[in-house]
Amino acid sequence: MFVVRATIFVYDEPVEKRVYADVGGSLDQGGAAAWRALITSNALVLEKIERALAEAGLPPLGWYDVLVELSGAPRGRLRMHELARAVVLSRSGLTRLVDRLEGAGLLGREPDPADRRGSYAAITADGRSMLRRMWPVYAAGIAEHFARHLTDEEARVVASVLGRVADAARAR
Repeated sequence: MFVVRATIFVYDEPVEKRVYADVGGSLDQGGAAAWRALITSNALVLEKIERALAEAGLPPLGWYDVLVELSGAPRGRLRMHELARAVVLSRSGLTRLVDRLEGAGLLGREPDPADRRGSYAAITADGRSMLRRMWPVYAAGIAEHFARHLTDEEARVVASVLGRVADAARAR
């Protein structure tokens, strides 16, 4: 049994709340606190970046993620299942997103000559142009809301630890 402390606001007044959790010894307070800090900071920073993109008249960050994966792929294209894995979306979620990007002229679908049922998503010239327009806003958001709060050493540690966690999750 361990205690996780959280601050909630009731009528704009902070109230500390203790949440008790029995997890059978599989999660210690440090792990729980790190997880909570990760998901909270991730949500808050992404919300600020999404807002900045919208205020600049640019599409959502999910569009950027798809376009940047395609731009770095050989011949600017990936099979749909490869793209889904790269951007961590379900196939149905990716299909809907690709439909929107295709409708905006930022990518196209190409048949896979080796598999008639499969297709590639391929970035267009307009997609590359959109990436160039989105990056300065995205980079400024990363710098302002994330990177400036870390020393160079902390940034290396965070990248190393989260890379290790991602590798372990992919391997399972």
